[in-house]
Amino acid sequence: MSPSINSVDTCWLLVSSSFVFFMIVGLAFFYAGLVRKKNALNTMMMSFIPMGIVSITWALIGYSLAYSDGNLFIGGLDFAFMNGVGLEATEDGGIPRILDFLFQGTFAIITTALISGAVVERIHFRAYMLFIFIWSILVYAPMAKWVWGGGLFEHLWLGQAIDFAGGTVVHINAAISAVVLSLFIGKRKDIGKLAMLPHQVPFTLLGAGILWFGWFGFNGGSAYAANAEAALAMANTLLAPAAAIICWSLLDCLYTKRVTAVGLATSIIVGLVAITPGAGLMSPLSAILIGALSTFPCYFIIMWRSRTAFDDSLDVFGAHGLGGIVGSLLTGLFISKAWGSEVDGSYLQVLVQAIAVIIAIGYSAVMTYIIASLINLVIPFRVEENAEKQGLDIAMHGEEAYTEGEGALLILERDSLAVKNLAEQNL
Repeated sequence: MSPSINSVDTCWLLVSSSFVFFMIVGLAFFYAGLVRKKNALNTMMMSFIPMGIVSITWALIGYSLAYSDGNLFIGGLDFAFMNGVGLEATEDGGIPRILDFLFQGTFAIITTALISGAVVERIHFRAYMLFIFIWSILVYAPMAKWVWGGGLFEHLWLGQAIDFAGGTVVHINAAISAVVLSLFIGKRKDIGKLAMLPHQVPFTLLGAGILWFGWFGFNGGSAYAANAEAALAMANTLLAPAAAIICWSLLDCLYTKRVTAVGLATSIIVGLVAITPGAGLMSPLSAILIGALSTFPCYFIIMWRSRTAFDDSLDVFGAHGLGGIVGSLLTGLFISKAWGSEVDGSYLQVLVQAIAVIIAIGYSAVMTYIIASLINLVIPFRVEENAEKQGLDIAMHGEEAYTEGEGALLILERDSLAVKNLAEQNL
């Protein structure tokens, strides 16, 4: 007898998919506010373009490689070109297969978009488009298989690695690729010469708020049902970043004597990333501890990075990479059977989590370097110096985010012409 579809669970996953998709808009605003205004559109477009590219790669091959039968490392081609992805329920029942494709597809899109934060203001847009096309197939899809598709991380020799909503496959994966790509391309020409100040901090706060809103679907939807586990995941999604905000603000007061808006926005992301691996499997008090504890290494690594020549432009590693690593390790310590986990937290589980983290880091780093090296033979990743100096909005897209000066000039010319015409009519 084929499994039946649960309309309530289906409704919840439809809502959650919409939440996660909206996170991409939040990421675009979060990143764009942190760059100089001459690169604002280009930065936003690097979040939006995966909506097109990754959606299609996910439909053609990515979903199949992640979730069809295969081996521990890669899925087969059963779902390639949307074959068998229809209205029937998944093997576990509850939701239609096409909805599983949709929900997981939104994860693939935003994971790919996260990478851009480390290489803004200097990467060639066409090279970036080709990179995310290949990366989503060769890096994201296999790791999704390992984590959620019955693959490697479910069969490690010491036990199963726990990743409730994407600490490894989303955040560590994207952040390590971002680091490698940043080192491959090199730092921005103006680093150390000019102040690289955010041009629109309210955008960043808006983006952080949208991301937090969307994260309720990101974590809550990962329960795959409208149940108590989803409610727990959403509660923990509130509490962990709340604790991170407090700790980050106290650290700001201690070290800089002021609480910054950029710091507050960053702390929200750190808390959200850290709770993601175990959001639906631990107590709310544990979520508060994870949000608080994850703040310290992320805060200090970001402060340290700003004083070095390493140009992870928007601190993708400091927020997503280190936050994901710390969150994954602490998940092994804080998960509890009393809160829905199949195992209690232990030092052995922390070791299992560490093994999964190391494998994810190694695979993401090596594959990213190979992909980038091959693409660079065809399209140079680094834009020309003149284009970087001019700004990528004009150089890559022929558009500008802000044209206040030109707009005012056009209005002045229009009004002057109107006055002249009126004077001529009166004469």
